[in-house]
Amino acid sequence: MPCLARLYAYPFDHREIVVTAAQENKVSPSLVAGVILAESKFKEDAKSAPGAMGLMQLMPDTAHWIAEQLNQPKMTDEDIKEPATNIKLGTWYLAYLLDEFKGNEILALAAYNAGRGHVEEWMKEYGWDDSFNDIDAIPFGETRNYVRSVLANQKRYTELYEDVTDGK
Repeated sequence: MPCLARLYAYPFDHREIVVTAAQENKVSPSLVAGVILAESKFKEDAKSAPGAMGLMQLMPDTAHWIAEQLNQPKMTDEDIKEPATNIKLGTWYLAYLLDEFKGNEILALAAYNAGRGHVEEWMKEYGWDDSFNDIDAIPFGETRNYVRSVLANQKRYTELYEDVTDGK
């Protein structure tokens, strides 16, 4: 059964790129894979209605900002969609959010989905701190479901691809 799960439910395309980007940014490869599955189901040409693109569904403005932080040249939409670039930028951003929210995966994933501004507002409005762990308290249903989905994906990737996700 794990073979079928790997093939159909939890594919891991671009595994080497994901693992390399994750290691460079000190993020779990299974978390990155979980984000990609939730964002695009590993479809390279994925594009959301608001305009997010690529495997990690980056908004162009966010991708350009990340590229600036990494001292990368200005990117076209085609550059942003390219799998290696998209994974590199998205993984860096995920690491940035994890750092900003002191390693709290729930807050970092909520920010990846809903935007940092919303999460910062919620923290202020509801008195959340870096130990926040009540996914049910997230006010946006889509974001609640997204965080649950990514964390469940991460768990399955860890189980199915233990040889890859533990850095071996």
